[in-house]
Amino acid sequence: MNTILISLSSFGAAEVGRHGQLWFARLAQQAGADGFEVRGELMRDGEAELVAIAAALPDMERVYSSPDGLWDVDGHLDHTALERGLSAARALGSSRLKMSIGGYRADAVTSLPVLGQWIERAGIELVIENDQTESAGTLNALVRFFEAADARGLKLGMTFDIGNWHWVGECPLQAAATLASRVCYVHCKGVQRLPNRWVAVPLGESAAPWRAILRTQPANRSWAIEYPLVGDDLLAVTQREVAQLRSVAGSMA
Repeated sequence: MNTILISLSSFGAAEVGRHGQLWFARLAQQAGADGFEVRGELMRDGEAELVAIAAALPDMERVYSSPDGLWDVDGHLDHTALERGLSAARALGSSRLKMSIGGYRADAVTSLPVLGQWIERAGIELVIENDQTESAGTLNALVRFFEAADARGLKLGMTFDIGNWHWVGECPLQAAATLASRVCYVHCKGVQRLPNRWVAVPLGESAAPWRAILRTQPANRSWAIEYPLVGDDLLAVTQREVAQLRSVAGSMA
């Protein structure tokens, strides 16, 4: 059965900045979620905050999301960003670290074995997310990366964000069909098109075929809500969205 998580960014940067991620992680627990994703870009107190979250909610599934890319803009493996992400995941008590490939390019293949050594020593699962950039969010870029990693014995899973494909002009159903075997974690994000940009919305308001996309994903994976959760009764809103996603997962089991 799929586990249901909430990316804490779903509650909005301003609100998370006001209350802290521990407050919203507790709300996620009260709403019936199985876990949550802590966002590096929303951290306020560094490692101490992560340790406090881990201590307060030891039985919940925890994912750490780094805002950094694995490779910098010059195509060099960013050891500082990688170590920062791994250290944060350890402090959170998480076995899963989510990052994008950032500025990875073809001539960076020689650094893949080095990445593998870091991950093996850390004992933490690294999952690669399709972000909203051309270098790290398009299907061709990710296929090339995964094929190069495979060829060097580095087997990496993927965080499949069902909404981000729209930002880079890709078909999410095609991406899902191509990458499904690698997916171990899914970001569930509805989308709508405004005159000049895409925006994230709840799944029930989405213009994309999100149910069809989710049906392509492997069974028994973690699904995370990553769209705005807002309302006067925030707990009730969150409970409803968790229940909806759990019902969808159950219908596909």
